[in-house]
Amino acid sequence: MNSAKNYLKSQFKNPEFQQSFLSEKARLDLEYQLEELKRDIAGCRPMNELIGKIDLIENFVQHA
Repeated sequence: MNSAKNYLKSQFKNPEFQQSFLSEKARLDLEYQLEELKRDIAGCRPMNELIGKIDLIENFVQHA
């Protein structure tokens, strides 16, 4: 674990790696939020909860 942590730290010194890592993290976070929203829609969650989640996703996209 320690060697993996050190490797990741050394890779983060490279701006290209850092940008790629953060872009992929944002993509995966958005994908997770959308899957969660789909489950909530399929589960017939209340409209106000769905709109709240949509607002969170919209805010995430605007600031990504």
